Amino acid sequence: MTNINLEMLKQIAAGLAAQFGENCEIVIHDLTKGTADSSIVHIENGSVSGRRIGDGPSGAVLDALKNPDSAPIDRLAYLTKTEKGRILKSSTIYIKDSSSKPCYIFSINYDITNLLALESSIHSITACSAPEQNGGSDSPHLITHDVNGLLDELIEQAVALVGVPVPLMSKEDKIKAFNYLNDAGAFLITKSGDKVAKYFGISKYTLYSYININK
Repeated sequence: MTNINLEMLKQIAAGLAAQFGENCEIVIHDLTKGTADSSIVHIENGSVSGRRIGDGPSGAVLDALKNPDSAPIDRLAYLTKTEKGRILKSSTIYIKDSSSKPCYIFSINYDITNLLALESSIHSITACSAPEQNGGSDSPHLITHDVNGLLDELIEQAVALVGVPVPLMSKEDKIKAFNYLNDAGAFLITKSGDKVAKYFGISKYTLYSYININK
C-alpha cells in the first residue's frame, strides 16, 4: 500500500462519518509498521470510544500482526463495547495489498446504546404474553483505550477460560491460560511477558517455558 491509498482510506472515513453522524466512529489501523503499540493512524469521531491517533490496537490488529502471511476474513456487524459500557455495532475490514497481505484495518463502530434503549422501550409497549426467545448472541468484546487495557482484558478472558482463581491454578491450568494469551497475540504487546508473569506469580522464564510446552 502507498500513502495515496492511506489518504484514500482517510477520505472514505471522513465521508462515512459525515454521512452517519457523530455516533459513527471510523478507525484506521496501520499494520505496515509491524508493531502493536500504536496502530491507530486516523480516526473520525473518536469520542465514541475515547481513542485518538497513536492509541493501541484491537484484538483484530493483534491477530493480523500475529499471522502476517494469512488472509484474514472481514468481520461485519458484530457487537463490541467501550470501556464506559457503550454498546457498538462494529465491522472490521482488512485492506490488503496485491499479494493479499493485510496492510490496514478499516474499522466502523456505530454507537447503538441509545437505539437499544429505545428498542427496549418500544418492545415493552408492543410485547405480548408469549415467552421470548433468547438469541444467544455472544457477549460484546471490549474496545480498550490502549494496549495495557487490551492486555488486562485478554488476561481476564484467559482466567475465565480456565475457570479457576489464579492462586488455585495448577501447572496445566496456567499452561492453558498462557496458550490462550499466546494464540490471542497478547505477547506481541511490549513488556506483556513481565505483566503476565507477575499476574500469575511466576518468573518470566517459567512463563515462556510453559508456552513452549506441546508446541
